[in-house]
Amino acid sequence: MEDNNVYTPPKSELEAPNTVDELASRWARLWGALIDGVIGFTVMIPLMFITGYWERAMAQTVGVTETVLYAVFGFVIFAVLHGYFLVKNGQTIGKKILGTKIVSNETGEVLPVWKVLFLRYLPVSVAANIPVLGGFVILINYLFVFSKSKRCLHDLIASTKVINVDAH
Repeated sequence: MEDNNVYTPPKSELEAPNTVDELASRWARLWGALIDGVIGFTVMIPLMFITGYWERAMAQTVGVTETVLYAVFGFVIFAVLHGYFLVKNGQTIGKKILGTKIVSNETGEVLPVWKVLFLRYLPVSVAANIPVLGGFVILINYLFVFSKSKRCLHDLIASTKVINVDAH
């Protein structure tokens, strides 16, 4: 028996909106990181040649202090090159080109730039500069992307994830 009462409110099936972020593909993450790396190298390599660091490094005559100074300078260059995009929308230049961004794993919001730089990038950058061990840390960091969550070690440290831009 149907209710033909004209005063009955209409019925409709309601669905909750999909609020789950679409994780960036492993390929998008790889290409974004490669683009960022090429950008960094185009700044650092000429500087290393001009200052003679490259020759000293090849001759294995670089001291710890000089290595630390170049590592700090490289990190500063990274922050300068990518800082604007990280502040504005949680992206590096490579992530912007690939249509991905870094967000909080808990809230899905773009993190403050200090948190991204000092929790997400700095610990792995420091570890990468440890002789012999650094190469293994970098390898392990990136192998984590093959987990179900597609989160690298630096994502776990900073509690971040990389999503597609149009997913948020």
